[in-house]
Amino acid sequence: QVRLMESGGGSVQPGGSLRLSCTASGHTTTSGCMAWFRQAPGQEREVVASLDYDDTKTIADSFKGRFTISTDNTGNTLVLQMNRLKPEDTAMYYCAADPNFSCEGKLVQTYDYWGQGTQVTVSS
Repeated sequence: QVRLMESGGGSVQPGGSLRLSCTASGHTTTSGCMAWFRQAPGQEREVVASLDYDDTKTIADSFKGRFTISTDNTGNTLVLQMNRLKPEDTAMYYCAADPNFSCEGKLVQTYDYWGQGTQVTVSS
């Protein structure tokens, strides 16, 4: 029903930047929540940032000052701008959506739709 596709991942050196994009298609809605997650090998998936239906933007504490979340006016696209990247940022980054519920207090397992992920590798 809803398809999410991430792009923009790649390999960068520590201190570098990447801009990830998530494009939604299908039966999308302006309600609900969209978010970015990441998952490193052997680790649990964790939330990075989210955009709520009322345009509330939230960045997880560990990423504040380095990452920002926004929408792109050119289309139905969610953007994650990542600056001053660190080796520990290396992970698969996923876009997720829930058309019906807000982002506040939302758990990873409750999102309805996921993209395939885009790999981010930070190494010297």
